[in-house]
Amino acid sequence: MIISELCTRGVKSCRPEDSLATAAAIMWEGDCGAVPVVSLEGNLVGVITDRDVCIAVGTRRNLAADIPVAQVMSGKVVSCRTGDAVKDVLRLMRESQIRRLPVLDEKGHLKGIVTVNDIIRAVQGMAGKGPKEALLQEVILTLMAISQHRSPHGLEVSAPKTLVKSA
Repeated sequence: MIISELCTRGVKSCRPEDSLATAAAIMWEGDCGAVPVVSLEGNLVGVITDRDVCIAVGTRRNLAADIPVAQVMSGKVVSCRTGDAVKDVLRLMRESQIRRLPVLDEKGHLKGIVTVNDIIRAVQGMAGKGPKEALLQEVILTLMAISQHRSPHGLEVSAPKTLVKSA
């Protein structure tokens, strides 16, 4: 099974010069948590998430309408290609600890988005016990990797101290 068979196509995108309010409106209307950011030429240049919008608005003294997407988006984009195998995409999600990937064509243009949920739904509909179980195992490993805690911005977080005194 390849990604083009199960990714969501017709995904809305925004541009780097658009405001966070525009990106948030796209997320609201599309009931999604991430929006690809594309250049005028249609090339993927970033991704902005609902979390990015919330933290930017909450930590700056500006309205969402006054903050450009380019200031907040993730410029380091992990993506896959339409012809990639599902197993390879799950491995990429695991390694990058992300649950959504933009899907690009051979020219690097945005063709859709694939999520862990898309893959789970596809696996549910699969026939054949062996291949289905193998992909389910990959999904479980991916969810476990994505769920691992990361230190924000590379800072180390100390372990919590025990508050119970011994007698």
